[in-house]
Amino acid sequence: MSRPIPRPFLVPSLRVGTRGYERAIGDTVDNAVLEVVGLTKAYGTGATRVEALRGIDLTLRRGEFAAVMGPSGSGKSSLLHLLAGLDRPTAGSIRIGGVDMAGMSEDECALLRRKQIGLMFQSFQLLDTLTAEENVALPLAIGGCPAEEARRRAARLLGAVGLAARRPHRPHELSGGEQQRVAIARALVVEPLLLLADEPTGNLDSVQGDKIMALLRQLVEEHRQTMLMVTHDANHAARADRIIYLRDGRINNADRGRVSAPSEWLGEGGRATPRAVHVVECVEWSVEPPPCSFNAVSFVTPCAGDALEHAPGSREAA
Repeated sequence: MSRPIPRPFLVPSLRVGTRGYERAIGDTVDNAVLEVVGLTKAYGTGATRVEALRGIDLTLRRGEFAAVMGPSGSGKSSLLHLLAGLDRPTAGSIRIGGVDMAGMSEDECALLRRKQIGLMFQSFQLLDTLTAEENVALPLAIGGCPAEEARRRAARLLGAVGLAARRPHRPHELSGGEQQRVAIARALVVEPLLLLADEPTGNLDSVQGDKIMALLRQLVEEHRQTMLMVTHDANHAARADRIIYLRDGRINNADRGRVSAPSEWLGEGGRATPRAVHVVECVEWSVEPPPCSFNAVSFVTPCAGDALEHAPGSREAA
C-alpha cells in the first residue's frame, strides 16, 4: 500500500462555495502552484543519447496562464509528460502545490495527478458510449463520489461552459467545439490546482478554436485557474499571460504577451487582452464538495460505464 501524499498545501486559505467550505489551494492563494528547477530529460545512452529537455526553470502562480511554443522536437511534449507525472525526469525537480514529485512512487504520482491536475487533449478523449454529463461525471464517479452528486456537479460545470442544453447528448451528436468544452468541464470537475492543455484547439476550425480560447481565458480571469498550454498557434498563445519559447530543449524566451496577434486583441502597450465569451447559462462555479475523497481521474478508462452505474449512492447500485 502506498503511503499518503504529503499535503503542505492543506491550509484554509481559499473559501469556495456558498457555505464557507474552505479548500486549500497552496500555502497562500498567491503561492507558486508549479515550480520547476533544472528539469532535464534524456533518452538513450552513449552515442544514441538525446536530451529532450536541458535545465528548464519555470514557475507558475495561481491564476497564471502560460503558453508554450516551439518547433517540433523542441521538448514541448516531453515537458507536459513530466509535469503530469507520466514520465520521470533525468535530473531536476517538479513541485506542484508545494509537493515534490521526485520522491513519489508511481501510485503516489497517479494520486496527485488524479486530485490536482486537469488534462486536456487535442483529440478530446471522450467516451462515445457516455453522454456529455456522464463524461464529465466520470472522474468523480471513479473516485468514489456518489453518482447523484457526481451528476449534479457535472451538470453545473456543463452549464458553466455553455452546454446546459447538451447534457444528454453523446459525443457524436456534438460539434468539435462542443466536444472540447465537455473535455474542459471534465478536466475541471475535480477543481485541480493545475490545468495542462495539449494543443486544445488543434482539431478545431478557427471559429471554434477562438471560442475555446476565449473560454480558457475566462477561466483564468474569473476563477484564477492556473494553466499551461502547448500550442503552435501564435494568435492563441497571445491570450496567455506569458509565452514560453522552447528550442532544442531550452527556454529561449519567456516574454509576457509579446506575440503577433490581431489588433483587436491588443490593449495598452500592445499586450494581448482577453475577449468575452458568451456563456449560455450562468451558474455558481464552485460548489460545496460532497463528503467523499477526490480520487477522480481527468481522463478516460475502459470501465467508465460500470464505474458510473455502480458508484456509491447511485439508484442502480442500490
